[in-house]
Amino acid sequence: MLWFLLCTGLLIAGYFTYGKVIEKIFGPKPERQTPAHSLEDGVDFVPMSNKKVYLIQLLNIAGVGPIFGPILGALYGPVAMLWIVIGCIFAGAVHDYFSGMMSVRANGASVPTIVGEQLGNVAKHFMNGFAVLLLLLVGVVFVLSPAGLLSSLSDTSAGIWIAVIFAYYIIATIVPVDKIIGRLYPFFGALLIFMSVGLVIGLAVSDHTFYSQGLDFSNLHPTDLPLWPLLFITIACGAVSGFHATQSPLMARCMQNEKSGRFIFYGAMIGEGVIALIWCTLGLSFYESTDALNATLAAGGPSAVVHEVSTSLLGTVGGILAILGVIVLPITSGDTAFRSARLIIADFLKMPQQSMPKRLLIAIPMFIIGYLITHAEFGVIWRYFGWANQTTAMIMLWAAAAYLAREGKFHWICTVPAAFMTAVTFTYLANASIGFNLPMTTSTVFGLAMATLATVALLVKIKGPQATPVVKLPD
Repeated sequence: MLWFLLCTGLLIAGYFTYGKVIEKIFGPKPERQTPAHSLEDGVDFVPMSNKKVYLIQLLNIAGVGPIFGPILGALYGPVAMLWIVIGCIFAGAVHDYFSGMMSVRANGASVPTIVGEQLGNVAKHFMNGFAVLLLLLVGVVFVLSPAGLLSSLSDTSAGIWIAVIFAYYIIATIVPVDKIIGRLYPFFGALLIFMSVGLVIGLAVSDHTFYSQGLDFSNLHPTDLPLWPLLFITIACGAVSGFHATQSPLMARCMQNEKSGRFIFYGAMIGEGVIALIWCTLGLSFYESTDALNATLAAGGPSAVVHEVSTSLLGTVGGILAILGVIVLPITSGDTAFRSARLIIADFLKMPQQSMPKRLLIAIPMFIIGYLITHAEFGVIWRYFGWANQTTAMIMLWAAAAYLAREGKFHWICTVPAAFMTAVTFTYLANASIGFNLPMTTSTVFGLAMATLATVALLVKIKGPQATPVVKLPD
């Protein structure tokens, strides 16, 4: 538990130290009117309190990723928790802050528009398709995982739960943001707090100890899967996640003051990092070894770990409540994933969303496609989701780096994590079976080369002629 407490303390310290550095470099302007007021429409642009916006942001971004990913990452040993802390403070929270604040400055624009402004129209059009694809994959993953957990708690088949969750998603996607999401999320937040705090206390008073071999930071994966780059793909949510770039604009349209950005965007990512630490710690402490954890994963996947850990530490009733808290996370990310996809498509088509028929015109085909994707193998969907997620983070970080460089500000706070994620994603794409299936050495050289080229391209671009802006981002 001491290692967990230290890592949690580092995350909180990161918010109060590095978070302030990031805020100072960006330079929020409290006197500047935010889109929540300047574009208020009662549907997507709705002023809400900081506490409510923070809670919605946290539940939006904290899907099944900061639970399933850290459980799978625990197979690598304590080094997984180290990546969560470093990744969250210096990459993930930075990514979330800039994706949110750049959207505020661009009148609540979605991530493709933000990327297009900084990296050009080709990047914008690429991100339009890529972001929608990622959001559909997220929505499907965040339907299948809670449906499986709900099925394990009842005699109802997963297929019926999929239909029920999809029905909720449709309603939450088309009604005003404050009618369902704004009202249900406080209740969901209570479940999340119970799950997080309850499991930590349950572990502390149990006879389970932290990983029996101590703080060994070598690769301890029982099947010898390589640490590089798989750990950084496996643990995305909780460290750095491109999905968050699609969610932050939702709350950029509801935030009332730019000074709230560090609390809402950087702070929510730190909160997700704590959730990830909890589940990574449970994976390392509840089971005697990574072999035992791997056996449970092989038998029933991360859902089986969630069920076994929750019911064992908190009893039947407490375990059910904890599992419901886990179920809430993907559902509260899945609904906003589809909502974000609707808004991105609407921006691309230049279709205002104040009227219900226009919302349905986009939402219905989108949900039909999402339902069809659910019939694919979950493992395949998850692998593509992991790569697409980190690739989106990479692109958003490059956009943020370009923005800072053009503003004459210290861009390296975004350039360094952007280059790192470039190396990760291209190495994975070159090496993975869903990619080019090249040897690891060749793949790593390719990844590092792409990271270097991207960095050089940024430095050359910011010294050259400025591109015609798609959306002006005023100071």
